[in-house]
Amino acid sequence: MGKIFSPGKLLLTSEYVVLDGALALAVPTQLGQEFFFEETDDGKSVIYWEAYHQNQLWLKTEIDYKNGGILHANLKEPAEFILKVLTKVAELSEIKFKNGVSYRLKTNLQFPSNFGLGSSSTLMNNLAEWAGTDAYLLSDSTLGGSGYDIAVAKEKNAILFQIKDQTRISNPVSFNPEFSKDLIFIHLNQKQDSREGISLYRSKTKSPTLIDEFSEITEKVLVARNIDEFSFLMVEHERKLSEFLGLQTVKEKFFADCPSFVKSLGAWGGDFVMASRFSGFRDYFSGKGFGTVFSYAELID
Repeated sequence: MGKIFSPGKLLLTSEYVVLDGALALAVPTQLGQEFFFEETDDGKSVIYWEAYHQNQLWLKTEIDYKNGGILHANLKEPAEFILKVLTKVAELSEIKFKNGVSYRLKTNLQFPSNFGLGSSSTLMNNLAEWAGTDAYLLSDSTLGGSGYDIAVAKEKNAILFQIKDQTRISNPVSFNPEFSKDLIFIHLNQKQDSREGISLYRSKTKSPTLIDEFSEITEKVLVARNIDEFSFLMVEHERKLSEFLGLQTVKEKFFADCPSFVKSLGAWGGDFVMASRFSGFRDYFSGKGFGTVFSYAELID
């Protein structure tokens, strides 16, 4: 049985504004999604699909891909989504889903699905890699978004990502600064619907100056020499985006007395935030109701 792996992701800079051309820095996570595949020339034209969350089976379905129907499923709606995605894969791929071949496909998401690390993007990239097709095209037809998450899954590396003239540009970079040992990630115990945040962002009038300001912050982050410089940039990033969106920062909302910066990562209001270590930080965040805290080395690849 063959295997493909795509890492999850965290967007460190330029959330939302990446959609309009701001330069963004994103990093891969150690955990991601595994994809196992096996083909049998048995004349049946059936897909046997099993999906696991942290090695626990949650979805099992059989699909007749020749006629586009679900033969069996333990969960109807997720199975219909898989059928939709696989139908698109078949449209895009020249090498998969030939009549008379059965496919046993198995996925295993290694992180909790509410972590917001890219359960969908890792699936799209795995499928595209397996089917020899374009992960961006597959994702655009089913998910939308800037595509930075697909870029991280493809590169399996920290990247600088930018959309220029409707073209996605992704460049691998080395981002493991000496002060990474001072960085921590806190999960907010809720999954944020990124579409809601994007809708709010889209409703605001943007200027080229705004986009340039966030690109400049991203460039400075890459060359920050110490945790103080990095912290200053994170505070500036939060302030500028808060003013533009008309939303409280996550620090104002949950951690007003925190001695560190607190930076939203991705959609505001959920998933992970980043901060720096301080004396008693685990007790502090646990006391606020947020007990899931990772060091940089524990979470980032």
